[in-house]
Amino acid sequence: MSTLYTSAHRDIQDQFKTTALADQIEAAVVESSLSESQVKFIELQSMFFLSTIDENGRPTVSYKGGSPGFVRTLNEKSIVFPSFDGNGMFYSMGNISANPEVGLLFVDFETPNRLRIQGRAELVDAGPLLASYPGADLVVNLEISQVWVNCPRYVHKMTKVEASPYVPDPNGLAPVALWKRIEGMDQFLSIQDKEAVEAAGSVTQEEYEQKLLKGETT
Repeated sequence: MSTLYTSAHRDIQDQFKTTALADQIEAAVVESSLSESQVKFIELQSMFFLSTIDENGRPTVSYKGGSPGFVRTLNEKSIVFPSFDGNGMFYSMGNISANPEVGLLFVDFETPNRLRIQGRAELVDAGPLLASYPGADLVVNLEISQVWVNCPRYVHKMTKVEASPYVPDPNGLAPVALWKRIEGMDQFLSIQDKEAVEAAGSVTQEEYEQKLLKGETT
């Protein structure tokens, strides 16, 4: 019996006569734990896409980025990653607190290569694990249920130009987000962010939009 496919998957596989192929792919590549090569692949990545579902069944996908190694493997069944300062919505984190089932997609655009992970996530808000990620608000601890290499056939080959300047340094420090510097936003910010905005200087809404169009992130 498949641990990956549901009756809905089977219905469409039957429609397109791919059931035997789908079963062969599951048997060949889908595992319940990470291989040594997959561990190395993950620890080299500087980004991935995180899929979560809220308590009303609505899905969302978020981009997560950091320095290579920001996603760590605790063992062959567990990985962890940080939730750095965002826009205060805690959208993905709120979804995880209500529904721990998540999906991760790692894409290496330079090779290209893809790796999918599914599992159950838990939020960590204190302790040594959180302390090991300076600048993080939370850490997500993921217990893996399925992992498999995904065909990279339609992945466009691209090269990373430069790392984001907002990734926290080893001390957890990073520039204040550009959008937080928009005039009028300071009334909603923390004291620490207000001080950072005062030091960096504010921008108008128009200046912010022009910087975005030009690809200027700071």
